[in-house]
Amino acid sequence: MFLAFTKMHGLGNDFVVFDGINQAVSLVPEQARALANRHTGIGCDQILIVERATRPDADFRYRILNADGGEVEQCGNGARCFARFVRDQGLTDKNEIAVETLGGMIYPRLEPDGQVTVNMGVPRWQPPDIPFIAGSLPHSGIVYDLDIGGAVVPVSVLSMGNPHAVRLVDDVDRAPVLSEGPMIESHPRFPRRANAGYMQVLDRRRIRLRVYERGAGETLACGTGACAAVVAGRLRGLLDAAVEVSTHGGMLRIVWDGEGEPVWLTGSATRVFDGRIDLQALPGKEEK
Repeated sequence: MFLAFTKMHGLGNDFVVFDGINQAVSLVPEQARALANRHTGIGCDQILIVERATRPDADFRYRILNADGGEVEQCGNGARCFARFVRDQGLTDKNEIAVETLGGMIYPRLEPDGQVTVNMGVPRWQPPDIPFIAGSLPHSGIVYDLDIGGAVVPVSVLSMGNPHAVRLVDDVDRAPVLSEGPMIESHPRFPRRANAGYMQVLDRRRIRLRVYERGAGETLACGTGACAAVVAGRLRGLLDAAVEVSTHGGMLRIVWDGEGEPVWLTGSATRVFDGRIDLQALPGKEEK
């Protein structure tokens, strides 16, 4: 069975996007992993599936499959590409849309300059909401002392609709992203695993960031990771409300006015190419 797809990226965080409204799209994890494979598939960090809304206050439903085949709750860069995709495909003529995700409602808005702004919702940092098993761990606010590979490491723990652990470092280029990131991702205190962010504060309005994403490894940019880093920095008194986040893939702008307010994410969304792929050529079987 052939499926039409579009390859997109947000600052190098790349996606295979399927229109699940005008064609039936139902993938098993083996097929998702095969599609994401950069040598034998299309290649991507995540697969995005556009579906009809299941609630009256939403325009669309949006599903996210990681490169490892697992379904996750939220993706900021993916949300921007989603908004661009549904407009380019003629699925809506709105500049601002309401989208339901596993992590809650989001509201992407296409800007006149081609950028996309997303209301990413209100961050949460109560352990059950993340989820995070705090137990009797020493902590100050959202910063917990976490045992990682025998070393005690302070991390800011919060949710942007998906779980994040943010580590403050002096230099992101020398941060242990690839060695420590997988241990944070799969730490037993995160029942649904976590995204591990490494933040270097340049000044109150600028940070640098690298993120080891749950189910995808280190990516060139992570939208929810950028939101989580700014929230963590604000709660620790290090950052102002509007912050430029420099990633390997480019720049994101995050605005957060404080507790009880949503986080706003602005950045690019780029269409790369369109294609068709034969699912029968991939491992696994289509779900019935």
